Amino acid sequence: MIGPRSMPPARYLASPPEFEVWMNEALALASLAQQRGEVPVGAVVVREGIIVGRGGNAPIAANDPTAHAEIEALRDAAQTLGNYRLSDCDLYVTLEPCIMCAGAIMHARIRRLVFGARDPKTGACGSVIDVFAERSLNHHTTVTGDVRSEVCPILRPSRARFRASRPRATTSSSTRPCRHDGSGSPLPTRSAWRQ
Repeated sequence: MIGPRSMPPARYLASPPEFEVWMNEALALASLAQQRGEVPVGAVVVREGIIVGRGGNAPIAANDPTAHAEIEALRDAAQTLGNYRLSDCDLYVTLEPCIMCAGAIMHARIRRLVFGARDPKTGACGSVIDVFAERSLNHHTTVTGDVRSEVCPILRPSRARFRASRPRATTSSSTRPCRHDGSGSPLPTRSAWRQ
């Protein structure tokens, strides 16, 4: 079912001043993530004008596919406030959240989401899918997009540079996945599958 919020979030021509302030904080965290060799995304959780959670992308360093900036900021805020419900908080993030992060945002009951650049590959706030427009869900976060979008994409590395710096997985026979038939023998390599 398509709801009234299924259109991509409207761009604010004149963002409220606090949007700019908090997005600048998120941009600083994105820059730090980029310096660590991560995809440059930063996020802050704000409650009553105070940052209660910060996060920068860290899936590569943490070997954790869930270590997105939004998730890290939500975890930090929940620890700071001693509650997994963040219903009186706003989340500012430099890149449109993916579906995993959108789900976490809804579960945390974030009041308002403000993002910078759109993500045409995995954006879950209108670019690819809009999970926040689904009427049957029990919590609805207000979404504002394109805040400081002219700056946010500048941090994004070229795809070739990112792939070149990404660590490669090793495939020795001791680390390859094993069959589940009890034999313990490793699964065939990809080249063996093509034969």
